[in-house]
Amino acid sequence: MSSSAVGAEAPDLVCQLDNVQGMVDALTAVRWKRHQDAVVELSEHGVVLIVEDTGCLQAKVYLQRELFVRYEYSAEGRPRFGLSLGLFVDSLNTFSVPGHSNTIEIRYPGPDMQLLLKSVDSPDACIYAEIRTRIPETISWDYNFEPAGSTPLSLTVKSAALKEAIDDLEWPGSSIQITVQPVPPSVTFRGEGHGDLQIDFMYYVNTDLLIAFHCDRQVSYRYKYKFLRATTSNIPSSVIKDNRGSKLTIGRGGMLKVQHLVSVARPSIPHAHIDSAGYQQPSRIAYIEFFVKPEEDEDTINDS
Repeated sequence: MSSSAVGAEAPDLVCQLDNVQGMVDALTAVRWKRHQDAVVELSEHGVVLIVEDTGCLQAKVYLQRELFVRYEYSAEGRPRFGLSLGLFVDSLNTFSVPGHSNTIEIRYPGPDMQLLLKSVDSPDACIYAEIRTRIPETISWDYNFEPAGSTPLSLTVKSAALKEAIDDLEWPGSSIQITVQPVPPSVTFRGEGHGDLQIDFMYYVNTDLLIAFHCDRQVSYRYKYKFLRATTSNIPSSVIKDNRGSKLTIGRGGMLKVQHLVSVARPSIPHAHIDSAGYQQPSRIAYIEFFVKPEEDEDTINDS
């Protein structure tokens, strides 16, 4: 077989990951409905998975190449394909055994453009899965996130507290008004339904909940509750357990960005090799971002 023929058959991507559960946690964080489609984009820098809902909510999971123990990228450009997010997560779950190191190989494309998954470190059996992919029907909408002025309007809240607050604000079919103000430095979540419910995070009162706060003017926007809840409904238990923070940033026009960090570090295994430093590599973090468009509201306080 000629070298050109071999090159033509080379897959776009062959990578290996030694913490399947970490990837499951990251992908589950953006699975807010039972049946969801996702778009996967490959590049030399890593893998990005994108999920959207009615043009008002977009989520991205960034899996940088440093997360993988092997990452061989051969494609030109950035191949994109669609798949079922639920099927992808369920397939990955079959490779995850609690308390054990699980290394899988991910390969794309297969002979029929499938996404191929295979266990590579089990001496007893090889688990193998094929996931059908398709050409994405639409192009992801341009969220066009821009800072609202020279000073970013951002705050970092403990993830558990943020999830609890949003869960408590549930009113069927309602909206949630988020107000950020510099004096006193605070963020307010207010829901309306059969009654009113307001939750305040005061920056100087409880720094254990509101970790960081940057605001030089008051802004206030409303967001559809179901979209806001999707940003926290499936925060992985590992994030809550690690007592991590989630960052909220309000951009121009009220676009809300919510960011979570999920560890994809290899779990501690008895008798497993541990590097001399004994620390988790900072690069072994999956970055998750949600973008939520605000509702049109005459009472909105503009940030122009």
